[in-house]
Amino acid sequence: MFKQILKTTLVPGSFDIVAACIQAYVTTETPPAIVLKYIASGVFGKSAFTGSYGIMAIGLFFHFAIVFACTAVFFLLYPKLKFLHHSVLLNSFLIALTAWTVTTQIIIPLSEIKPDIFDMKKEVIAASVLFLFVGLPVSLAAKKYYQDKVNEIS
Repeated sequence: MFKQILKTTLVPGSFDIVAACIQAYVTTETPPAIVLKYIASGVFGKSAFTGSYGIMAIGLFFHFAIVFACTAVFFLLYPKLKFLHHSVLLNSFLIALTAWTVTTQIIIPLSEIKPDIFDMKKEVIAASVLFLFVGLPVSLAAKKYYQDKVNEIS
Protein backbone atom coordinates (compact mmCIF):
# COMPACT_ATOMS: atom_id res chain seq x y z
CA MET A 1 0.00 0.00 0.00
CA PHE A 2 2.90 2.39 0.72
CA LYS A 3 3.96 2.24 -2.93
CA GLN A 4 0.42 3.06 -4.08
CA ILE A 5 0.16 5.98 -1.65
CA LEU A 6 3.51 7.31 -2.88
CA LYS A 7 2.47 6.99 -6.54
CA THR A 8 -0.88 8.59 -5.82
CA THR A 9 0.78 11.49 -3.98
CA LEU A 10 2.74 12.46 -7.10
CA VAL A 11 -0.40 13.28 -9.11
CA PRO A 12 -2.25 15.61 -6.72
CA GLY A 13 1.02 16.99 -5.37
CA SER A 14 2.10 17.99 -8.88
CA PHE A 15 -1.33 19.33 -9.88
CA ASP A 16 -1.63 21.35 -6.67
CA ILE A 17 1.80 22.98 -6.78
CA VAL A 18 1.40 23.86 -10.47
CA ALA A 19 -2.04 25.35 -9.72
CA ALA A 20 -0.60 27.30 -6.78
CA CYS A 21 2.19 28.68 -8.95
CA ILE A 22 -0.22 29.65 -11.74
CA GLN A 23 -2.63 31.28 -9.30
CA ALA A 24 0.18 33.22 -7.60
CA TYR A 25 1.55 34.42 -10.92
CA VAL A 26 -1.82 35.36 -12.44
CA THR A 27 -3.12 37.16 -9.34
CA THR A 28 0.04 38.84 -8.02
CA GLU A 29 2.77 38.16 -10.61
CA THR A 30 4.56 36.09 -7.97
CA PRO A 31 7.02 33.67 -9.63
CA PRO A 32 7.08 29.95 -8.74
CA ALA A 33 10.40 30.36 -6.90
CA ILE A 34 8.72 32.64 -4.37
CA VAL A 35 5.83 30.18 -3.94
CA LEU A 36 8.31 27.44 -3.01
CA LYS A 37 10.25 29.77 -0.72
CA TYR A 38 6.97 30.79 0.93
CA ILE A 39 6.26 27.13 1.72
CA ALA A 40 9.77 26.71 3.15
CA SER A 41 9.32 29.89 5.19
CA GLY A 42 6.88 27.96 7.34
CA VAL A 43 9.92 26.42 9.02
CA PHE A 44 12.72 28.82 8.14
CA GLY A 45 10.90 32.13 8.50
CA LYS A 46 11.91 35.18 6.47
CA SER A 47 15.38 33.77 5.83
CA ALA A 48 13.80 31.34 3.35
CA PHE A 49 13.27 34.22 0.93
CA THR A 50 17.02 34.81 0.69
CA GLY A 51 17.66 31.15 -0.13
CA SER A 52 18.23 29.69 -3.54
CA TYR A 53 17.52 26.32 -5.15
CA GLY A 54 18.10 24.37 -1.95
CA ILE A 55 15.40 26.24 -0.05
CA MET A 56 13.04 25.90 -3.03
CA ALA A 57 13.65 22.14 -3.01
CA ILE A 58 12.85 22.06 0.70
CA GLY A 59 9.62 23.99 0.04
CA LEU A 60 8.69 21.47 -2.64
CA PHE A 61 9.51 18.62 -0.25
CA PHE A 62 7.30 20.15 2.47
CA HIS A 63 4.48 20.54 -0.05
CA PHE A 64 4.67 16.89 -1.12
CA ALA A 65 4.99 15.75 2.50
CA ILE A 66 1.68 17.43 3.33
CA VAL A 67 -0.02 15.90 0.27
CA PHE A 68 1.49 12.51 1.17
CA ALA A 69 0.05 12.77 4.69
CA CYS A 70 -3.42 13.62 3.34
CA THR A 71 -3.23 10.74 0.86
CA ALA A 72 -2.01 8.25 3.46
CA VAL A 73 -4.70 9.17 5.97
CA PHE A 74 -7.43 8.79 3.36
CA PHE A 75 -6.06 5.45 2.13
CA LEU A 76 -5.93 4.17 5.70
CA LEU A 77 -9.45 5.37 6.56
CA TYR A 78 -11.12 4.24 3.32
CA PRO A 79 -11.53 0.53 4.20
CA LYS A 80 -12.57 1.30 7.78
CA LEU A 81 -15.25 3.93 7.11
CA LYS A 82 -17.90 2.38 4.86
CA PHE A 83 -19.58 5.70 4.06
CA LEU A 84 -16.45 6.60 2.07
CA HIS A 85 -17.36 3.89 -0.46
CA HIS A 86 -20.44 5.73 -1.75
CA SER A 87 -19.37 8.98 -3.40
CA VAL A 88 -16.12 10.02 -5.04
CA LEU A 89 -17.35 13.63 -5.12
CA LEU A 90 -18.23 13.68 -1.43
CA ASN A 91 -14.84 12.13 -0.64
CA SER A 92 -13.13 14.77 -2.79
CA PHE A 93 -14.96 17.47 -0.87
CA LEU A 94 -14.04 15.92 2.50
CA ILE A 95 -10.37 15.59 1.51
CA ALA A 96 -10.29 19.20 0.26
CA LEU A 97 -12.04 20.51 3.36
CA THR A 98 -9.71 18.56 5.64
CA ALA A 99 -6.57 19.67 3.76
CA TRP A 100 -7.71 23.30 3.76
CA THR A 101 -8.64 23.22 7.45
CA VAL A 102 -5.42 21.52 8.55
CA THR A 103 -3.34 23.95 6.48
CA THR A 104 -5.11 27.16 7.51
CA GLN A 105 -5.98 26.31 11.10
CA ILE A 106 -3.04 24.14 12.23
CA ILE A 107 0.01 24.26 9.94
CA ILE A 108 0.08 28.00 9.24
CA PRO A 109 -0.62 29.08 12.86
CA LEU A 110 2.14 26.75 14.12
CA SER A 111 4.59 27.89 11.46
CA GLU A 112 6.66 31.00 10.89
CA ILE A 113 4.19 32.13 8.20
CA LYS A 114 2.12 35.18 9.04
CA PRO A 115 -1.52 34.32 8.26
CA ASP A 116 -3.17 36.41 5.54
CA ILE A 117 -6.30 38.41 6.20
CA PHE A 118 -9.29 36.21 5.32
CA ASP A 119 -10.35 36.77 1.71
CA MET A 120 -13.43 34.75 0.72
CA LYS A 121 -12.64 34.76 -3.02
CA LYS A 122 -9.08 33.57 -2.39
CA GLU A 123 -10.25 30.84 0.01
CA VAL A 124 -12.94 29.59 -2.40
CA ILE A 125 -10.32 29.34 -5.14
CA ALA A 126 -7.94 27.51 -2.78
CA ALA A 127 -10.67 25.08 -1.70
CA SER A 128 -11.71 24.50 -5.33
CA VAL A 129 -8.12 23.75 -6.33
CA LEU A 130 -7.86 21.30 -3.43
CA PHE A 131 -11.14 19.66 -4.46
CA LEU A 132 -10.17 19.24 -8.13
CA PHE A 133 -6.45 18.64 -7.89
CA VAL A 134 -6.04 16.85 -4.56
CA GLY A 135 -9.38 15.47 -3.40
CA LEU A 136 -10.55 14.04 -6.70
CA PRO A 137 -7.33 12.20 -7.67
CA VAL A 138 -6.85 10.81 -4.14
CA SER A 139 -10.47 9.71 -3.90
CA LEU A 140 -10.39 8.03 -7.32
CA ALA A 141 -7.06 6.32 -6.62
CA ALA A 142 -8.22 4.93 -3.26
CA LYS A 143 -11.46 3.65 -4.76
CA LYS A 144 -9.58 1.91 -7.58
CA TYR A 145 -6.95 0.50 -5.23
CA TYR A 146 -9.51 -1.09 -2.92
CA GLN A 147 -11.74 -2.29 -5.79
CA ASP A 148 -8.70 -4.01 -7.30
CA LYS A 149 -8.01 -5.63 -3.90
CA VAL A 150 -11.58 -6.99 -3.79
CA ASN A 151 -11.27 -8.26 -7.37
CA GLU A 152 -8.00 -10.05 -6.52
CA ILE A 153 -9.75 -11.91 -3.70
CA SER A 154 -12.77 -12.86 -5.85
